[in-house]
Amino acid sequence: MAVFYRAGRLLDETRGPGVHVKAPLFTRHEFVQTTLQTDKVLDIPCGTQGGTLIHFSQIEVVNRLAKDKVLETVKNYTTHYDKTWIYDKIHHEVNQICSRSTLEEMYITKFDLLDETLRDALQKDIDLHAPGINIIAIRVTKPVIPDVLRANYEKVESERTKLQVAEQTQRVVEKQAETEKRKALIEAEKLAAVERVQLEQNLQMKRNEQEIADIQNAMHTAKAAADADAEFYRMSKEAEANKLLLTPEMLKLESLKAIANNTKIYYGDKLPGIYAGVATGMVPGLGSE
Repeated sequence: MAVFYRAGRLLDETRGPGVHVKAPLFTRHEFVQTTLQTDKVLDIPCGTQGGTLIHFSQIEVVNRLAKDKVLETVKNYTTHYDKTWIYDKIHHEVNQICSRSTLEEMYITKFDLLDETLRDALQKDIDLHAPGINIIAIRVTKPVIPDVLRANYEKVESERTKLQVAEQTQRVVEKQAETEKRKALIEAEKLAAVERVQLEQNLQMKRNEQEIADIQNAMHTAKAAADADAEFYRMSKEAEANKLLLTPEMLKLESLKAIANNTKIYYGDKLPGIYAGVATGMVPGLGSE
């Protein structure tokens, strides 16, 4: 964007890119950048809370001026507004932060927050007094400190790095041990599960064998009972049949049959010698009665 001065007075108009006409000798112009620009603030000294003097070699400020705020900003701060609100302001804010911080905080513990701290501090005042300027980002280089202190910090940083490496190694070892432990537990659980399955199978086989034996015993018992019942039934029926046969007539008949079976009838005038001896009582070895 271009702003115009006539006889040293700023005109209330701006021009964008293109062809424009102005009165020579009486009117002059100056350009104001409204795209992103990076201002590099160099060699910024500051004293820490403990009195140590350090300085920042370079701080880069990425900023942009809004087009609709060009005329207002130039009226208040000229076309070199960035000297007031960026270059001088960075020096002021860095010294304010240094005076409230120790050397260790500026060099190590709070260094990573310095970019955001500076950006917020600049933007807060700019929004109040020059709202057309927008701070996009700030990049801060590591501050330069005395050589003796730097050597000490480098030694501390080296020891801290060794400690971090040792801690990381320990975590790796612990993780490996935990992994091995979990692996062993998984293997043990798998073996236990297999053994449980095998035991259940064996128990089931034993149950099946017992059931088969029980069924066989029941069948054998049933068969024996059936055979006994059948024999009892047969004997009962046979006894009943015999009872029916034992009538007086049948007993008389059986008696006669028995006598008939034991009686021998001889025909003639003489008995056989053995019977004649029995009759007379003279059979040798038999004696006499």
